[in-house]
Amino acid sequence: MSKLKTLSNGQLIPVLGYGTWQNTDPQECIDGVKTALETGYRHIDTAQMYGNEELVGEGIRLSHVPRKDIFLTSKLDNPNHGYERAKKAIDDSLERLGTDYMDLFLIHWPEVEGHMEDWQESNIETWRALEEAYEAGKIKAIGLSNFKTKHLKNLLANCRIKPMVNQLRLHPGIAQKETVAMSREAGMVIQAWSPLSPLSQMLDDEAVVSMTEKYQKSLAQLLLRYSLQKDFIPLTKSVHKDRIKENAAIFDFKIDEEDMAYFDQWEWEGELFN
Repeated sequence: MSKLKTLSNGQLIPVLGYGTWQNTDPQECIDGVKTALETGYRHIDTAQMYGNEELVGEGIRLSHVPRKDIFLTSKLDNPNHGYERAKKAIDDSLERLGTDYMDLFLIHWPEVEGHMEDWQESNIETWRALEEAYEAGKIKAIGLSNFKTKHLKNLLANCRIKPMVNQLRLHPGIAQKETVAMSREAGMVIQAWSPLSPLSQMLDDEAVVSMTEKYQKSLAQLLLRYSLQKDFIPLTKSVHKDRIKENAAIFDFKIDEEDMAYFDQWEWEGELFN
C-alpha cells in the first residue's frame, strides 16, 4: 500500500495523520508533534478550535524535519465563519503556526452558533475566502470537516473550486455511507477522525481479541488498519512515545475480508457523531 494519496488537484497527502485534538499541555503537545515527526509521520492535523497551533508550529520547528516534507492541516474555528472573518482567520493560523502556507485548510463545522438559520449562505461565503486563499498560495488544498449530504449539496452547487477533502468521524459502528459516497463522487479524499473510538468497547470482544493474536497487532493498530483498508486517512493522536510509534506500524499487514466484515457490522454504543 502506498503511504501517499493524490488529491483532486494533484497534491500528495500522507495516508496516516498525527492528530492534536485535546493536546493543549504546552510541553506534551510540542513533544508529541516532535516525536511523531521523528518517528516518521509526515502529516500533522490541528485546528484553530484546539488552541494549540503555536505549540504545533514549535514542535515542527524543533523536529528539524524540513517544512516541505510535512503535510500540515488546520481548520476554521466556528466563530470565524463568513468571508471577512475567514480571510483574517487564515492569516492568523499562518502566523500562529509560523509558516507561510498550509497544506490543507478545512471548514471545521457546517452549522455553527450565529449561523444556524443561514448556514447555507454562511458556508458559501466562508468557502469563498478559502478559495481565494488557495488561489493566493496560502493554502495548497482546501476542504471540509463534518459536512453531511445536505451541506455538501449546498456547497457543491455554489463553489468555483471543489473541496478536496472531507474529514468525518468514521470507525466501526459509524460508517456515514451516504456522506462518504457523495464526497467521493465529488472527488474528495476521506479523512477519519476518532478512528480509535471503539477501542474501549472492544476490549472484551472475543472475536476482536482473537484478531490481535492472529495478526500479532494491538487493537489500536487493527482499527487504524481497518480505516486504511476502507480507503480513509486515519488521524490518530497520542502524547506517549511508544504509542505514537506503535500507531505508525500498520503498513506491514492486511486484515482479511472476513475480519473486515466483522468490523463493518460491529455496533457502536454511544453518541453517533460528536
